[in-house]
Amino acid sequence: MYSYLAKFMTIYFYSTRENPYGCFSNFSAHGFNLDEAWWRTSEHYFQAQKFIGTPHVEQIRLVLTPKDAAKMGRERFRPLRSDWEQVKDDVMLKAVLCKFQTHADICEILLSTGNQLIVENSPIDYYWGCGADGSGKNKLGQVLMQVRDLLR
Repeated sequence: MYSYLAKFMTIYFYSTRENPYGCFSNFSAHGFNLDEAWWRTSEHYFQAQKFIGTPHVEQIRLVLTPKDAAKMGRERFRPLRSDWEQVKDDVMLKAVLCKFQTHADICEILLSTGNQLIVENSPIDYYWGCGADGSGKNKLGQVLMQVRDLLR
């Protein structure tokens, strides 16, 4: 019975095309100013921060799509910063918070979720999402719920 009810108390998102929660995706077209630069999406910001102090930051910032930013961020010929595993959750929080502080319309959508669980329903990401079998860490969902709490 609990799992049946939990399913209805949980908000799942993944694609930017999902209404109204597509704005929760890091690929959503909600740009913001952060660290003295304009970022097209939170995906652009997040991926670029993997290479802080290198020209790769600006290269990623300037690509047109979040898909391209994600691809560039995953290419391992770039020198990944040595502390990335320790800072990546804080980098994500910083980006997502700025995104929702910048856009009142999506801030309202996030706040409208009340205390519902938010899950990135990614079939491939077991860290930021729930993974194909639901066993993932759902870190992006956790960040969104933390941002929701901060914005209240």
